[in-house]
Amino acid sequence: MPSPSQDNQECLQKHFSGPSMWKQFLPLPRAEGYNANIHQTMENEGSPEAVRDVKPVGSERTEVRKRQMPAAQETTGPAPGQHGAGSRGSNACCFCWCCCCSCSCLTVRNQEEQRPRRASHELRREDLPTCEESPSPTLEEVSAWAQSFDKVMLTPAGRNAFREFLRTEFSEENMLFWMACEELKKEANKTVIEEKARTIYEDYISILSPKEVSLDSRVREVINRNMGEPSQHIFDDAQLQIYTLMHRDSYPRFMNSALYKDLLQSLSEKSVEA
Repeated sequence: MPSPSQDNQECLQKHFSGPSMWKQFLPLPRAEGYNANIHQTMENEGSPEAVRDVKPVGSERTEVRKRQMPAAQETTGPAPGQHGAGSRGSNACCFCWCCCCSCSCLTVRNQEEQRPRRASHELRREDLPTCEESPSPTLEEVSAWAQSFDKVMLTPAGRNAFREFLRTEFSEENMLFWMACEELKKEANKTVIEEKARTIYEDYISILSPKEVSLDSRVREVINRNMGEPSQHIFDDAQLQIYTLMHRDSYPRFMNSALYKDLLQSLSEKSVEA
């Protein structure tokens, strides 16, 4: 293959050594930086030290980034919510993308939702009257409870057993209200009647009370009108309504409850042994 002539060699050397040739194959930012470096090199009149100091375009930026990356990693920790599989759990924030049940914010939220319910149940149990004093029920008496609700409410033993069942359903206030109305009917002193009527109203009629009983608006309006001069029969309509509610709603469940069946079985076993 014939070698190029001297003129051709000079032409090729001039063409490939020019900055315009490399500028065509480089992106615009690199081409401009490369062109500026070439002009700076040519102005230094071909000094070897100057040519030696010329660095490829982008190398300085790369070195700066390498120096900055370790410093950034030391000063800044992992971004919030970016946890590995092992650390995901109690450290997870409320902005986490997953719905894991171990998220701490969900646990706190569930605890806050349960607080009002617990407080309501605690208020229902505090300052409650003690059960009525009564002898232990007999087998015949307990068996008679299944005949009618009136049989249950007739004796203190039946009321105590039924009240114990209502406590498991968080509706003990119905029995307490009925018993308070029965005590109010026995009073004859006007001052005592007013005090007891006000206490019953605050405990079982007021909408602000945690032991409020379920009454319709008509009965409530009558009670509110008569609270100015209460009598021992001011709550008669409300008492009848709560009695009917316990009869229709709670009494059938009481007959099928484990509390009643266990009591009946234990008394049957005792009678057989005797």
